[in-house]
Amino acid sequence: QVQLVESGGGLVQAGGSLRLSCAASGRTFRTYGVGWFRQAPGKEREFVAGITWSGGNTYYADSVKGRFTVSRDNAKNTVYLLMDSLKPEDTAVYSCAASTRGLPMNFVNYESRGQGTQVTVSS
Repeated sequence: QVQLVESGGGLVQAGGSLRLSCAASGRTFRTYGVGWFRQAPGKEREFVAGITWSGGNTYYADSVKGRFTVSRDNAKNTVYLLMDSLKPEDTAVYSCAASTRGLPMNFVNYESRGQGTQVTVSS
């Protein structure tokens, strides 16, 4: 397993941008696919974006497609989520998770999971 720590959350106005980072410990991180999830108050956690171990394939929820970009730098053991054109409905706790078995849609099916970082978008 790897240990994951998210950073980069904060308060931003609608239309603004944030870049989240998911930093991992462990030499085997480059073998893990990584998913980003979010959970808003009173709502179920949802898949936002994912990237395969090589970075060759990325996936996005329809709600963020065209606004969010996931990328990774395996030399730095870090996966990024660049969020542009943020909307108030993007407000949530964002968490990353890592898996050696593809990119599950369910957060609990990942082998390693971070604690999350708060993103708040004001209108």
